Amino acid sequence: MGSEQTGAGGADPVRIISRRMIKPPPTSPPSDSGEAVNIHLTPWDLRLITIDYIQKGILLPKPPAGGVGERLVDTLESSFERALCKFYPFAGRLVVEPHDGGTVAVLLRCTGEGAEFIHAVAPGVAVADIVGSLHIPSVVWAFFPLNYVLGADAATESLPVLSVQVTELADGVFIGMSMNHSVGDGTAFWEFFNTCSEINRGGVDLHEVRTPAPAHQRFFIDTSPVPIRLPFSKLQDVVRRFERPTVQECFFTFSAASIQKLKARANSETAATVVAISSLHALLAHVWRAVSRARRLPPGQETSHSLLIGCRGRVKGIPQGYLGNAAVFSKASSTVGEILDKGLGWTAWQLSRVVASFDEAAMADWLDRWTRDPNFVYAGDKSVGGAGVAVATRSSPRFDVFGNDFGWGKPVAVRSGPGNKTDGKVTVFEGGERGESMSLEVCIAPDALQRLQVDEEFMDAVTVSMPYVVSSP
Repeated sequence: MGSEQTGAGGADPVRIISRRMIKPPPTSPPSDSGEAVNIHLTPWDLRLITIDYIQKGILLPKPPAGGVGERLVDTLESSFERALCKFYPFAGRLVVEPHDGGTVAVLLRCTGEGAEFIHAVAPGVAVADIVGSLHIPSVVWAFFPLNYVLGADAATESLPVLSVQVTELADGVFIGMSMNHSVGDGTAFWEFFNTCSEINRGGVDLHEVRTPAPAHQRFFIDTSPVPIRLPFSKLQDVVRRFERPTVQECFFTFSAASIQKLKARANSETAATVVAISSLHALLAHVWRAVSRARRLPPGQETSHSLLIGCRGRVKGIPQGYLGNAAVFSKASSTVGEILDKGLGWTAWQLSRVVASFDEAAMADWLDRWTRDPNFVYAGDKSVGGAGVAVATRSSPRFDVFGNDFGWGKPVAVRSGPGNKTDGKVTVFEGGERGESMSLEVCIAPDALQRLQVDEEFMDAVTVSMPYVVSSP
């Protein structure tokens, strides 16, 4: 029998029809002996084992008659299963190995135990309920599996590192995916998603798939021990569980024309000798300034905006198809008075300067130091990152979201699950139109969100008149 789950706030029920494990063929792992292949985790991977899974999903139109129900689910299951042939580590399990001196190592063991595949139905939910109103129903969170599960939980409880849920709506389909963040980053996440949709759309063979061939070998600097031993007798010793912050999240869409205006304004406000401001940095500076106003922060308040800088293409030995985490944290800091008084161009330049200052030697030094003194990310800790004063941007507009046509039409929208929602988190998605359009999911405190929605300078750049809003539990 199916079971029911609900989103926060008593949303309409989602009924689970079936759960199953999808597995790649036994020949997928590259082992001549037939033994499981172990992938040792890097500092980039391990420091994220303390946060929730990556949770992103797409809303699709309803397939044509004859393509719904079990037939739809069986077809999608087959496509995901075939994709696992290339991405076989996603069918593995995180394993904790005890070592001498009260230390442990964590590795990804490619056992082929499988990724989880869930079929669910929500007949009382329509596409318009999700994208056609100001408030996104909290039932959206029930479209995602493994909600509020930390990466370390998967290792101690032998949970799948990848789980996919296909939810049939009254007039659409939502495909939500959750991936353990210590196994891969956003690039790996969307490349797997893109592979699944391409297979389902065209019935192509794996060697014809256009996404880069996954590179399973992890990147370690020469001085790094392998495996890395954590100074804990139990992995759960690194886990910290915090009360989830009260935030609201909203989606703002910016057309290519609107972003070009911001970009032109930012570049006109900077000195001619300064490197040109990108579209993304102009937009993020616009958000940073508006959020600071909405929070009513005093001029002397220190504020920061953290970014992720991808290492694929920047660091030798990290190819485009690298399957693990390959990004460094960087941060621009200033006072609220400076970013508001000095203008959009100056603020955007602070972000551009941080990215331009990427130093491979400093990155290697951080990786080396981490092995001796590990630290972890705790998304729910209000003392980390300056809760209520900081902004943290994640994801990328370069990820191919709207190219995920599974064979009956491109996505209507993209949404995320409830994991890792913090005050000041900004998630960037590509926009639905061609060109440089972008969408931002902005999570901030409820009172600040209300002020953001009536901030004329900010809203003047937004394509739609009002954002879609959903409250966190």
